[in-house]
Amino acid sequence: MKRRMLGTFGVLLAGAALLAGCGKSSSSSSNSGAKDAKKFPEATATATAKKGGSITIAEESDTPVKGVFLNELSDGKYDIDFMQFGNEALFATDDQYKINNKGAATFKMDRKAKTVTIEVKKGVKWSDGKQVTAKDVEYSYEIIANKASQSTRYTSSLADIVGLAEYHDGKSKKISGIEMPDGENGRKVVLHFKEMKPGMTQSGNGFFWESAVPYHYLKDVPFSKLQSSDKVRKNPLFFGPYKLSKLVRGQSATWVRNPYYYRGKAKLDKITISVISPNSASQSIKSKKFDMINVVNSQWKEVKGTKGYNFVAQIPLSYSYMGFKVGKWDKKTGSVKMNKNSKMSNRYLRQAMGYAMNVDEVTQHYTQGLSFRVKTLVPEGFGDFYDKSVKGFPLNIKKANALLDKAGYKKKKGETYRRDPNGKKLTIHLAAMSGTTNQEAIVQNYIQQWKKIGLHVTLATGRLIEFNSFYDKVQNDDPSVDVFMAAWSLSSEPTQDDLYGPKAPYNLTRFATSENTKLLKEMGSDKAFNHSYRVQKFHEWQQYMQKEAFVIPLTTAYSITAVNSKLVNYSTKPSKAATLWYETGFKK
Repeated sequence: MKRRMLGTFGVLLAGAALLAGCGKSSSSSSNSGAKDAKKFPEATATATAKKGGSITIAEESDTPVKGVFLNELSDGKYDIDFMQFGNEALFATDDQYKINNKGAATFKMDRKAKTVTIEVKKGVKWSDGKQVTAKDVEYSYEIIANKASQSTRYTSSLADIVGLAEYHDGKSKKISGIEMPDGENGRKVVLHFKEMKPGMTQSGNGFFWESAVPYHYLKDVPFSKLQSSDKVRKNPLFFGPYKLSKLVRGQSATWVRNPYYYRGKAKLDKITISVISPNSASQSIKSKKFDMINVVNSQWKEVKGTKGYNFVAQIPLSYSYMGFKVGKWDKKTGSVKMNKNSKMSNRYLRQAMGYAMNVDEVTQHYTQGLSFRVKTLVPEGFGDFYDKSVKGFPLNIKKANALLDKAGYKKKKGETYRRDPNGKKLTIHLAAMSGTTNQEAIVQNYIQQWKKIGLHVTLATGRLIEFNSFYDKVQNDDPSVDVFMAAWSLSSEPTQDDLYGPKAPYNLTRFATSENTKLLKEMGSDKAFNHSYRVQKFHEWQQYMQKEAFVIPLTTAYSITAVNSKLVNYSTKPSKAATLWYETGFKK
């Protein structure tokens, strides 16, 4: 399920479903799907739920779920989806993602003292009955910052915590800026920061971590072995309403009530989530095989009248994009190393590829308006921070050709394709994820669009690449990839450092310019506590990214979930994330 609560755990690598709707072509150019989605609520009815009953949930993926059930080491949407029933965050929020004290822990920020105090509530227990302690909160940071664990969650944002960088670099054995005033077995943690940031009161801000790990359970596992450990892969502990009872690796997970859950007994007896092919989603809905299942947008027409379901809709904080490789990740310095001579280093070449893409046409053709082109890297859901004056890259072949001519990408007489400015033959290798039926058709369509402007683009590896292998190549800067199409499920606070900062492992294009770094710093500076200044800097950054086009935003989509009409209290609202699985149940 695509759920807003994902934002709590930071940015996630998302699958091909976002690249434009997948499934059978509807060849309809109407916007009827979007009109339908607008009518749907963000939640089912609220009512008293009875105790008991089991539900089945579909996870649409054409690839097995990796199964790393630890927030600190997992970065894929599918893992987070699989563990959501037990994987509660420390904090609850309101509908604008502002942290409140209604969750498992309370939060207090002191701007003057440069501290954030987190206190876990008494009675918040792991599924083995042990109280969640201060050490459990602190240990998350050790896992993230210890190089041996190879977590992609270590960022320059988190390194704002005093002593975290020194611990990361092996210069100290403990993190000096994390204080446990009542000892390791107490429940209070004080985080000391070098500087305070304007986004700190929002969940998903990236400056502190919002989950805990069971130290008593994991302390004997070396950091380097955590990712492969059975305690993470097979028998994880959580403090949420359910605990894992059965796992078929990569395929399904069954969850039963956590008897120690601090709010009380969850309504349902059992939840089973299973991987299904996105191609069979519409058939599964029509045959009512699952109690909850996401609609594949291109299949909307086939399922829209299905009885026995309530449809719930939202536009999640996510987008697909095209990224250009312009450098490598330097493991020694833990930062991006840009290569000014890389194949994709020419700004006009990148812009031209953007203007050659017929994204509007593709989304209309396949999804009846349920997917649509996005214009900037800050989604509209972020309100003021979204710059509506940025136009993105609408189809403009004439402009694309003019940009390539200007940059010196010329054709020799009688040749189909342009050469680079040095007169050498140019082939651009594109990595794209496999998805469902029409994923291949969509990608091939873009390759034809680039041919129209004289660019020779071929698929890296000769075919679409499975989700896990795709991100493996992109994250490890595989030299066979020049350009890639990927997607993000975003954090619920608009700070961009973790995606596009010079020390962000998720800066997958590996671009780092002094102007970009300066704008990112200004967006999170002390001055940015002034809302209008911060908004202005966000707008300047979006305009800069439009000009440089290291990353070209492509699409976002309505997410429609079919929910068994007998279920109540299911919601996509951010304020409901903390209690969602505790409250969801069958109508009394």
